[in-house]
Amino acid sequence: MTQQLPQVPSTEPELSGVRNFRDVGGLPTTDGRQVAYGRLFRSGHLAHATPADAAFLSSLGLHTIFDFRNAADLKLDGTDVELTGVRNVNLPLTDPADGAEFWLMVRDGDLDQLRSLLSDGRAATRMIDSYRTIITQRTAEHSRVLHSLAEDSVPALMHCAAGKDRAGLSIAVSLLAVGVEPEAIEADYLKSNDPHRRYPIHRTDNSPAGMSSEVMELLSPLFDARAEYLAAAFETIEKTWGTTDRYLTEGLGLAPETRERLRARLLDQS
Repeated sequence: MTQQLPQVPSTEPELSGVRNFRDVGGLPTTDGRQVAYGRLFRSGHLAHATPADAAFLSSLGLHTIFDFRNAADLKLDGTDVELTGVRNVNLPLTDPADGAEFWLMVRDGDLDQLRSLLSDGRAATRMIDSYRTIITQRTAEHSRVLHSLAEDSVPALMHCAAGKDRAGLSIAVSLLAVGVEPEAIEADYLKSNDPHRRYPIHRTDNSPAGMSSEVMELLSPLFDARAEYLAAAFETIEKTWGTTDRYLTEGLGLAPETRERLRARLLDQS
């Protein structure tokens, strides 16, 4: 029997300390169904959640929060606020030191340093490479998330720092597993570009020079959600495993009965 879960309106709340929050309910599947509301949420980190934000999040009836941040993220932003009765699972999708020096340079580097590292498409290439790497090298983590969702972890919230890359890929993989149309996955992913959702750029030098239009242009590929990034992940699935089904069964170890449990947990059964 499908667990009775809270029905959450599709309208989004105004959270003042949490960026990029949304319910992925309503997305259509290839067999004509849709993701149920109140089952799967995504956001940026919860470290700066206000008491009002925490009260709203507590009202969702969450079972599990999946935090895909690493040690460098936690040092920068802090740990999530605690929500009573909610299980917190920290599952880094990058190695603890991966990119730490890079992000320090993004925050503290001068224009010449930024040019040398990010100009001429290098920033976008770095993002594409990271998406491909997460798909091929983090199968164990994505498998764990999906098996957990199938067993007992719904309603669930997935987040990283900004809620667009690591959380975006994890949401995309979860949606692929229940048959959501790729175009709908992309449309949800690109919502992270909405001005009120975007993760603020942290710069030590917030003077006009440190935040100049050239600096912002150099940094923008790192803070954008771009269709080409998600497409690179999907292409990597096809190149490595041949089909999405083989990725799910061979790459992530999802048995047919596990996928059925996932559908029962995440899809509208009416």
